[in-house]
Amino acid sequence: MRRIRLTPGQAQTVLQQLLNHFRTAPQLVALNSNLQADVHLPAAYAQFDWQLAVGFGEVIAPADNCFAELQRRVEAQPDHYFGWLTYDLKNELEHLHSAHPDGLAFAPMQFFRPHLLLRCVGDALYVLRDETDTPGSWEAAFDQALPVFKSLPRIPFQRRVSDATYLQNVAAIREHIAAGTVYELNYCMEWFALQAELDPFEVYRQLNERTEAPFSVFLKAEDKYLLSGSPERFLRKAGQHLLSQPIKGTMPRSADPLQDAALRTALQQDEKERAENLMIVDLVRNDLSRSCQAGSVQVPDLLQVYSFRTVHQLISSVVGQLKPEVSGVTALRNAFPMGSMTGAPKIKAMELIETLENSKRGLYSGAVGYFTPEVDFDFNVVIRSLQYNAATGYLSLMTGSAITYDSVPERELAECKLKAEALLQLFV
Repeated sequence: MRRIRLTPGQAQTVLQQLLNHFRTAPQLVALNSNLQADVHLPAAYAQFDWQLAVGFGEVIAPADNCFAELQRRVEAQPDHYFGWLTYDLKNELEHLHSAHPDGLAFAPMQFFRPHLLLRCVGDALYVLRDETDTPGSWEAAFDQALPVFKSLPRIPFQRRVSDATYLQNVAAIREHIAAGTVYELNYCMEWFALQAELDPFEVYRQLNERTEAPFSVFLKAEDKYLLSGSPERFLRKAGQHLLSQPIKGTMPRSADPLQDAALRTALQQDEKERAENLMIVDLVRNDLSRSCQAGSVQVPDLLQVYSFRTVHQLISSVVGQLKPEVSGVTALRNAFPMGSMTGAPKIKAMELIETLENSKRGLYSGAVGYFTPEVDFDFNVVIRSLQYNAATGYLSLMTGSAITYDSVPERELAECKLKAEALLQLFV
């Protein structure tokens, strides 16, 4: 493993230089923790500033039995693998279906073994692998000046759900909750644009500048892109230790320090937001208990407020020790899709989501991450993200909120709009 020393504070610039250099590569994933920007976050959030994986060859993209094929591959040929799980893998795990239109066409699951793998930690860049045609030639990118921020094109987004329909659907969810069908449901809506022409690399650069999110992702798979400013971890495995950090509870930031502190306190004390978070914590505890040793599932951090660039979030941490006979891929399967993006009970919530929403989620509320040769892994929750199919020009943004019986429909609508604002403002 080779080490390259960087100039202090250069980490994010080098990442952008490398993304620009490899923009024609067929498979490209950057996992960006923005660690130097978000030094207030606990160490559990990241062990690196960023990782960049570049691939030029075979991908693992099974059409069915996806988790079984993934397990066969990562256990038979342990290595570094980077890729994604879409929300609709739920149909493989339960007796569910998805009939909504799909303008994005992401494979249900796809992973690749990188030819180049770089990891940045502070002021050190580690070359974990370099099997490119001309090893080390990418270092010339460090001398290339990045262009100044360009104005992004104005893109007129449409919404698939009107305010009136959204409010009606929230009222219907509350009726289901009153009837005992579910007790929480994550209801989402889509903003979309047709025939959009944009530079995904520049969009990501500006999105990351705005959000500095700890689970930010730039993903390219041929002509499909994910540009993500996610703050949420789905599941991490380190040895036999599992960690999930569900988010439920959102409050806007303010430029005024006193007002910002008041908003933070309001989120910490909001009974409805706390109740949402506690419900999901119970669901995650149940999901991890399917894979973990009896008595090992614990909640070391409950209802903690984390402050990001654009929002305050209420986050809890759930941990457990994996049973010796349970594989990491099985643990991933047992927890997917994440409770923070479905509801509880999970299966009934997903059935209702299909009847109420009117577009396919694709990678939204799925996960992007990586496996190590030790079959450890770390995956985010795909939220606060743009999905883009460059071949068709279809551009998608989805947001959602957790509906409980105490939900005020107008507040839930405002929360969805708040979450979308940081991304929509890129194109106005």
